[in-house]
Amino acid sequence: MGRYHDLVGELISEAVALIIIITIGCSSAAMYFLYDPSPYKTAYWGLCITWGLSVSIAIYVTGAVSGTHANPAVTLALAVFRGFSWKKVVPYWIAQVLGAFIGAAIVYVLYSAVIDHYTAAQHLARSDGGASGVFFTSPGVAVTPAKALVNEIIITALLVFGIFAVTDEFNTIAPRANFGAIVIGLIVAVIGASAGYLEGWAINPARDFGPRFFAWLAGWDRAALPGNLNYWWVPIVGPTVGGLLGGGAQHLLIRPFYPHEKKKSLESAR
Repeated sequence: MGRYHDLVGELISEAVALIIIITIGCSSAAMYFLYDPSPYKTAYWGLCITWGLSVSIAIYVTGAVSGTHANPAVTLALAVFRGFSWKKVVPYWIAQVLGAFIGAAIVYVLYSAVIDHYTAAQHLARSDGGASGVFFTSPGVAVTPAKALVNEIIITALLVFGIFAVTDEFNTIAPRANFGAIVIGLIVAVIGASAGYLEGWAINPARDFGPRFFAWLAGWDRAALPGNLNYWWVPIVGPTVGGLLGGGAQHLLIRPFYPHEKKKSLESAR
């Protein structure tokens, strides 16, 4: 009974983390896309840091319960390289997508009138993709789905590599005193600042699919699923593969050389 109770708490925690991230992050996307002049188009870092700090806030709120994976790619990488229970992987994924879906619904409640005004002014139907950038990602200028897949693998690898390093117990210069949440948020922000225009920097299957599924139900229809150029699967597969590559790179190429691990190897040799 105790284990079941703990798991329920962890799943609620993961859902809440995504609710926080998507409510804040997609609201900032609404500010970016729906207003003219946009408060962010001439200060794009503001959008990036808002997304990043949404992750930091989610970690501070939920980290003590579930560890705040808040990303299916992170959960999978932790199971492969850090001993996270495989039995929890799929439940965590479901909770993360559900939380992202609820977060998108909250954003819709906040911005539905503005969305309707924007699509009417732009003479765009939702099914044509009007205001879709509020909820889900898509390829940018000159980016094909195949190129976006490669991009998402690379930038998610950077994300998970950074998360593994920041949270590694053997990393003697990792941030202490619970400052790691801020650093992880900054990692998210700088990835967005350096690569966000490529395809919206999903770097998280739940972040894209939860709001995308909500948008599909809310009238975005084919613009959401399957998406332009059948894009819906790219922000799922790309980050999943990238998370494994990034987590594996830190685990295999960096972690064995931390001071604690070197000391342990010397003692074993003796």
